Amino acid sequence: MKLNAKDIASGVILILFAAVALWLNQDHSLGSARRMGPGYMPMLVFWILMGLAVIILATAFFSGPDPMQRWSGIDSASLGLAIVAGYGTFLVAPQISSYFATGYGNLGLGMLVGFLVICWSLRWRLIGFICASLCIFCLLLEKGGLLLALTATILVASMAEPEHRQRPLGILGVTIFLLALCWWVFILQLDIRVAVWPQF
Repeated sequence: MKLNAKDIASGVILILFAAVALWLNQDHSLGSARRMGPGYMPMLVFWILMGLAVIILATAFFSGPDPMQRWSGIDSASLGLAIVAGYGTFLVAPQISSYFATGYGNLGLGMLVGFLVICWSLRWRLIGFICASLCIFCLLLEKGGLLLALTATILVASMAEPEHRQRPLGILGVTIFLLALCWWVFILQLDIRVAVWPQF
């Protein structure tokens, strides 16, 4: 057996995350596939995440060591700094705005800051920007509406790869396509009750 410690850790973390998310999602009604409730789509996503995590964990026992396991000083420093910055933001976020004092707003802002700080390291940049884009979507969806949240998510996620930053027209095209697709699927077809435009 050739163990990949990074994939083992990733699989365990994702399984724990999916299990906690499924447990927290029990407060929301599921509905049916035809008439989805607020907890239906998150439940599907978390079960898919659980399945992918099990696959990652299973393959980790045979894929061998990964070069990422040899961290440089900047990799370790950016991880430590990201944890400190994210936790500090989590603590002070309720004093910034009342929006961050209720629900998971302070947690989302703390995670966003942490993921952006971790992008200081080139090795962490890909996962940092992608996770930061998910945090931005969660923070903007309620007040900013679906279209603004999607636009910000796509723009931040596109920062993960240098090739994407050099093709602004490609990013613009993908953004317009995804905005139209999500509006057609989630608002017109599934009639999901979510703000489309900003509610500031």
